Amino acid sequence: RARALLQQLPPQDCDERYCPDLAEEERRQLRAFSARRRREALGQGLECPVPGPCHGCPCRKCGRRLNKGDPGISASRLGDQFWHPSCFSCHFCHQQLVDLIYFQQDGRIYCGRHHAELFRPRCASCDQLIFMEECIEAEGRRWHLEHFCCLECDEPLRGQRYVMRSGRPCCRGCFESLFAEPCQACGDPIGADSEEATHQGLHWHARAACFCCSLCRKPLRGQPLTCRRGRLFCSDACSRGQDASSTASDSSDSAFASAPSPDS
Repeated sequence: RARALLQQLPPQDCDERYCPDLAEEERRQLRAFSARRRREALGQGLECPVPGPCHGCPCRKCGRRLNKGDPGISASRLGDQFWHPSCFSCHFCHQQLVDLIYFQQDGRIYCGRHHAELFRPRCASCDQLIFMEECIEAEGRRWHLEHFCCLECDEPLRGQRYVMRSGRPCCRGCFESLFAEPCQACGDPIGADSEEATHQGLHWHARAACFCCSLCRKPLRGQPLTCRRGRLFCSDACSRGQDASSTASDSSDSAFASAPSPDS
């Protein structure tokens, strides 16, 4: 319950004590924003049996009939409407509202987190609402200017090239040294600036010298291909030709599987 409350009602959305790094103007905006939400949108649902005058009325969310005496939830800010207890949930995340605390907007109910995000962007790093005039937007998410940093070395990335890793930005240097996949053909890491081709969980540079048939060296980008023992072929004929050339020594295949050669 405590975890759900912290998720649905982030304390930093309404209390400046949880936002120690805010400038004074941002603090003022947070206080005004929080007061307006409490005044205009905050409410707590009431759990009670459906009264006689509401007998047969539809649940506000699912539309199924509510009969007199059925358990229901009413929300004073939304008039004489009732919900099934399991239907009293956030319009955005669909989680049931802990302690029936809701925020209403345009006739819909929200948890505190997603109601706040109707009006202010949320920083993907610190999870606080952004009240600054400027922020950084990338991959459909927002950041405070000072929080858009490499997930590994904390280097500021504003105006720099980056790679997203697990939903967080990573500078090119850290990506290439820690996360770049090795090319199955040449063995070199596939850098952030390199085009990559993948097949069955394996990775190649997309250039013709690497992503090509293991037998005839035909480039395979945009072409049909087949993969056998981690090696690429342009056709079944080439894959059979490779099998024929390797019958003299079974050790060649096992060696490739453990350590790909540059010729692959």
